Amino acid sequence: MIAVVFLILLLAVTVGASLFGGASASQVPVGQILLLVGLFCLFFGAGIYVAAALGLLGIIAGFAFSDRPFWNFIGQMVWGPTTNFVLVAVPLFLLMGEIMLRAGLSDRLYRSLNMWLQRVPGGLLHTNIAASSVFSAISGSSVATAATMGSVALPYFRDTRYSQPMVMGSLAAGGALGNLIPPGITFIVYGLITETSVGALYTAAIGPSILVVLLFTLLILWHGVRNPLPRPDAIPLAVKLRGLLDLLPTLILIAIVLGTIYSGLATPTESAALGVVAAIIAAALAGRLTLSMLNESAKAAARTTAFIGLILCGAYLLNYIFGALGVPRALSQAVSDLPVPSWMIMTLIVGFYLALGTFMEGFSMIVTTIPVIFPVVKALGYDPIWFGVVVTMLVEIALISPPDGTVLYVLQGMRGNPGPITDVFKGVMPFLLVYIVAIILLMVFPQIALWLVARTP
Repeated sequence: MIAVVFLILLLAVTVGASLFGGASASQVPVGQILLLVGLFCLFFGAGIYVAAALGLLGIIAGFAFSDRPFWNFIGQMVWGPTTNFVLVAVPLFLLMGEIMLRAGLSDRLYRSLNMWLQRVPGGLLHTNIAASSVFSAISGSSVATAATMGSVALPYFRDTRYSQPMVMGSLAAGGALGNLIPPGITFIVYGLITETSVGALYTAAIGPSILVVLLFTLLILWHGVRNPLPRPDAIPLAVKLRGLLDLLPTLILIAIVLGTIYSGLATPTESAALGVVAAIIAAALAGRLTLSMLNESAKAAARTTAFIGLILCGAYLLNYIFGALGVPRALSQAVSDLPVPSWMIMTLIVGFYLALGTFMEGFSMIVTTIPVIFPVVKALGYDPIWFGVVVTMLVEIALISPPDGTVLYVLQGMRGNPGPITDVFKGVMPFLLVYIVAIILLMVFPQIALWLVARTP
C-alpha cells in the first residue's frame, strides 16, 4: 500500500514539475531547486534504496527541468565512473579485509595488543581503539572494521565490570576509523568525483588519524581514572614479546599496501592488488586458506562493491543533471559573493554535514553532496585535499551519529545478550564530541593535514 501511494505521489510530482520546467543552464529558478531538495528528502524519508532514490531523482529532474536529451548520454555517464582505474581499488581493499577476517588474523591482532594494554587505566577499551586503528589500515571500510572488531572484542567483555555503554562506544569509535585511516575507501570516491590525487589524500590523512586516535585514548584514560577497575595479573615480558609475533602478518600487510603507495612504487589500485596477494599468502601460512574461505570472502566483497557501484551510478546521473542545470556553478557564485568571511561559510558547511549525518548514510552523503559543495569550497579558496580529509571525518561522524549511524546498528546486532540500543547511543556520545573537537582543530590548524603533503615529492 505504501509503495502504491508513493508511486502515485511520484507521478503527480513529475507531471507538476514538467509543467513548470524547462530551465536553461544559465538560469536556475529557486523553485526548481527547492522542489529537487523536497524530492530528495521525500525519497530518503520513504526508506527506499539509496541507489534507486538517486537514479529516480536524476531521471525526474532531467525530464522536468532539462532541455537537453540527457537519456542519450545515460550509458556514457554510467560507463565513465565504473571503468575508472582508481575505482578498482575498492573491491580489492574490501576483499583483502575479508580474507584477513576469515584467516583469523584479526583475533591474533586483538590478543597481542591486549597483552600490552590491559593494565593501563581503561584496559580493554584501549585495545578496542588500538586494534581497530591497526585493522583500519588494511580494511578501508568503517562498517567492516566495526563488524570485525566487534566480533573479536565482545567475548572479552563478557562477565566483566566494564561499562557496557563505554564498551560499545569505544568499538563504534574505533570502527569509524576505517574510512579515515589510509587506505580508506571514502578517499578513493572523493578523489574520483573531485579529480584529486588519492595518494595525496592518504598522506594528508596521517596527521588527523593520529590526532583522532590520541584524543580517543585520552578520553578512555580519563574514563579509566574516574572509574577504576581491578587490574589483571601482570603478564611476563617474555610472553608479551612472543605475542608480538601475532602482529607480524598485519604489520607486513600494512607495510606492503601503504609503503608502496607512499614510496611511489605503486598506485592505490596496484597496492590493493598486492595487498590481496599478501593476504592470501598470510592466510595460507596461518593454515586457514581454503577454496570455501576464498569464496565467502569474494562474495562478501562483491556484495559491498555492488552496493557502492549502484549508488555511484545513480549519483553520477543526478550530478550530470545538476551540472546541466548549472546548480553547482550558481551556488558557488552566490556563496562567493556573500559579504561574510569564508570561515563562517565553511562552518555552515560543516554544520550541514553534521545535521545530514543524523539521518543519512555517510557514503551517500559524499556522492550526493560533493559535486554541489565542492565548487563552493574551491570558490572560497580552501585546499581540496584538506577538504577531502574534513569531509571524510564528517562521514565518520555520520556513521556513529544517533539515530541512524550504520556502525551503531552493526554493533548492536552483534551483542550476544543484547541490551537496549540506547546503550550504544549513550556510549558513543563522548567519542562523537571528541571527533567534533578534532574537526575544529583541523579547521583552526589546517597544517595538521597539509604539513606532510607539502613535504612529499
